[in-house]
Amino acid sequence: MVKKFSMLALAGLIALPAVAFASGAGAGADANDLERKIEDLSRQLQQLKAQMAESTGDGVNRNDFNELADSVGDLEDRSESWDLAARFAFYGDFRSRLDNYRANYADGTLGKSDTLWTNRFRLNMRVKATENVEFKGRLAMYKAWGMESTPQNLGGGYPIWDGNVTRQPADNALRVDRAFVNWNNIGGIPMWFSIGRRPTTDGPPAQIRMGSDQRMATPILYMDWPFDGISLGYAYRWGSEAMGTGRIRFCYGRGFEDGLEFQDGIGNTMDDMDFGGISWDVMKKDNRFMNIQSFMAYNVFNYPTFESDFVNFGASFPPDQGGFGPQMNVGDILHNSVVYLDKMGPVSFFGVGGWSRTDPNENGMFNDYAGMGAAQQMAGMGMSPQQIAGALAMLGLEGTPHTDSENGYNIYLGGRYDIDSLGLKFGAEWNYGSEYWIAMNPGHDDLYLSKLAARGHVFEVYGIYDLPTGDAVSKYASTFIRFGYQRYEYDYSGSMDWNAKPYELDNANELGYLNQVNAMTGRSTVESADQVYLTFEAYF
Repeated sequence: MVKKFSMLALAGLIALPAVAFASGAGAGADANDLERKIEDLSRQLQQLKAQMAESTGDGVNRNDFNELADSVGDLEDRSESWDLAARFAFYGDFRSRLDNYRANYADGTLGKSDTLWTNRFRLNMRVKATENVEFKGRLAMYKAWGMESTPQNLGGGYPIWDGNVTRQPADNALRVDRAFVNWNNIGGIPMWFSIGRRPTTDGPPAQIRMGSDQRMATPILYMDWPFDGISLGYAYRWGSEAMGTGRIRFCYGRGFEDGLEFQDGIGNTMDDMDFGGISWDVMKKDNRFMNIQSFMAYNVFNYPTFESDFVNFGASFPPDQGGFGPQMNVGDILHNSVVYLDKMGPVSFFGVGGWSRTDPNENGMFNDYAGMGAAQQMAGMGMSPQQIAGALAMLGLEGTPHTDSENGYNIYLGGRYDIDSLGLKFGAEWNYGSEYWIAMNPGHDDLYLSKLAARGHVFEVYGIYDLPTGDAVSKYASTFIRFGYQRYEYDYSGSMDWNAKPYELDNANELGYLNQVNAMTGRSTVESADQVYLTFEAYF
């Protein structure tokens, strides 16, 4: 009996280092369970020691026992470091993408890029500080092949700034994309508090098109804007099996920091731009999901602060010299949206609706820069304000800042059919934006122009093929290629821009005014575009 017990203890003690090391290297190992194993083996060691004292010599010898005792002591010494390693979970993804893009511009010119290659790498991490406090982070690198800066006209032509960093190809630097702490189960109730760089990109229903089986962000895709902020949420159950669960959260964030202001008025004259609102997961049951979102963007800027001081210097030049003019606040924007997702058999589908409303200050939103430029010219010619107003009215122009509130809307529909036996998924999407529609999505993932910001129609068809790469090593593992085609047809200019008037592209007079503005500012407007893309993606 003594010998049998001794051999079992010996086997357990020899196996423990390998088991503990595997737990430490893996994600989410239970440190408490490791401590219990060490305590159990320590007790067994003490029992073995007592039995050896009574043994007649048919058990393990003294040298074997001392070696086992040293192993247990070493395990106890290293258990703290194993605990530290086991608490961290690392996982990530890599995407290489090839795009072919052709655009017809409002002035009749053609722009094209036959092949644009990009690489994107993201590394996620999770770790618990206490039972109810958890940190989540993501580092990201996103660059074009053969460049250490953003290729011309990507992201709508905007340089890198806080709202598109890590979301638009730049250089090969690994930057902080997300970093926030969650305090869960506050007071023993299903309430949480979260603070940091928010998970606010690739929100629903983006996961369907991007080949993910899970939701990838908090807000609806119309709010595709990486920013820093806080949220306070509450989770609940409906009490009905068909309705499942729900969550409601209040969210606050900062979209622009003004910096130090001086009492005498010298220095910065802008106010901080903030977000505030709610994101309500009304219900979630299996694949059925519904969310309502409503927020206000306060003290919206006319343009942000860019990463480059040289670009900021050029942006401050007047519009007739290719800049944006002085940096200023232009008012508030109210944004509301609703999304519904479901799945019936092999078909996933969704419907999304959005409504935006501007509340400009004296600086105006949707300003008619052609009319304002004409008014300045007329004033230089000595015309009176009454004469200028009459002349502009005849031309259908507005010579002063546009301070009226304007409403815009968007409809977004799509579906995907899965053929699991072949590892294939096929999808189609369509969205339409009205004349004054505003999408708050500078962090979009459409490379050239955001399709959900378009004031007009965008059609997309795509396919996803799960590659036969063998058994998954990680629970996060997924390898696939994604291929698709997008067709952009714009009715109005200025997608995602709340500064300039949306000129109607099918109206000859307004198209002429738009081309005058573009010639003065050195900008261009896409009238229609075709984009074909192919990706190779690995999640690990």
